[in-house]
Amino acid sequence: MAMLKAPLQGLMTSMVLLLLGLLMTCSLHLTEAQKGACYGRLGDNLPPAEEVVELYIQNNFQRMRLYDPNLAALQALSGSDIELMMGVSNDALQDVATSQDTANSWVKNYVTNYSTNVKFRYIVVGHNVNLSDSLAQFLLPAMKNINNMISAAGLDNQIKVSTAINPGVLGTSNPPSKGFFPAEARSFLDPIISFLVENRAPLLVNIHPYLIYSDMSQDTSLDHALFTANEVMVQDGQLEYRNVFDSLVDAVYSALEEAGGGSLEIVASESGWPSAGGTGATLDNARIYNTNLIQHVKGGTPKRPGKAIETYVFTMFDENNKSPELEKHWGLFLPNKQPKYPLLCRIPSTTQIVFSID
Repeated sequence: MAMLKAPLQGLMTSMVLLLLGLLMTCSLHLTEAQKGACYGRLGDNLPPAEEVVELYIQNNFQRMRLYDPNLAALQALSGSDIELMMGVSNDALQDVATSQDTANSWVKNYVTNYSTNVKFRYIVVGHNVNLSDSLAQFLLPAMKNINNMISAAGLDNQIKVSTAINPGVLGTSNPPSKGFFPAEARSFLDPIISFLVENRAPLLVNIHPYLIYSDMSQDTSLDHALFTANEVMVQDGQLEYRNVFDSLVDAVYSALEEAGGGSLEIVASESGWPSAGGTGATLDNARIYNTNLIQHVKGGTPKRPGKAIETYVFTMFDENNKSPELEKHWGLFLPNKQPKYPLLCRIPSTTQIVFSID
């Protein structure tokens, strides 16, 4: 037994050093990926904004999406290194679009008054506005008016003005190379795309494979939705797609190219998985999806490999004032700030080792 003790100790030491090395590598990769998370506030039991900001810092979320201005959140972000994506809500679009003075006041009250100490990254004008919405006519004018004031304040190189859409505006997404915006949407989207190209701003897209999976008519496997499939889902010429996320992103890229927006970058302004309330909505599936999402986006897509996709996990907390039931359960954390599951780091290997970095 004494003869085995030294080799065994050496083996144990080597294993510990290996795991520590993997942990350090994982942590560095997560930092490079610049994790973002959406801060939805449709709950009556959420923690104060200063505690939310501290939770972002503790969990290495370097970017925040705020759906509309919130003074407490802006004050809590002051002096932090968290970069902010902040929205002009759909309710405000008409007023901002029809009055430059109103747009100027909005920017002054919520951006320039805080820009010395808050790291604004994007202003998101409108959320999932499409051609059939009565607000569609106001979207581009609102974007222009906000951008005018951002430029007048000398912040246009730092803060980019965009809008957030979902892949439902596509005429098709399968195969991704055939993605296009239908004719009825082009009249609405083409001027927006031109605005983004002119101002070198990205297009923000809410990418939700869960919604594709849960729509039974799509016949999408759970593995392809969760990034866990090895088999090819779509063979698109020389490109192979093994997950829904990549296929959606690249379908939007193809549509942008056809519409004169080939130079644009896509930011995944939402992506997540619910833990209850619907088909496949379980804690384990939510853990698997968000773990794999954080790792996967570092590598780009088949169409644009090697370039990390800026991504915002949806969402930070469960929000009990949302409806229907499914909408309440997308959070990474409970309102008491306890994680619903550990954020994990997947180590690429033949055994798919998974361990917690918390």
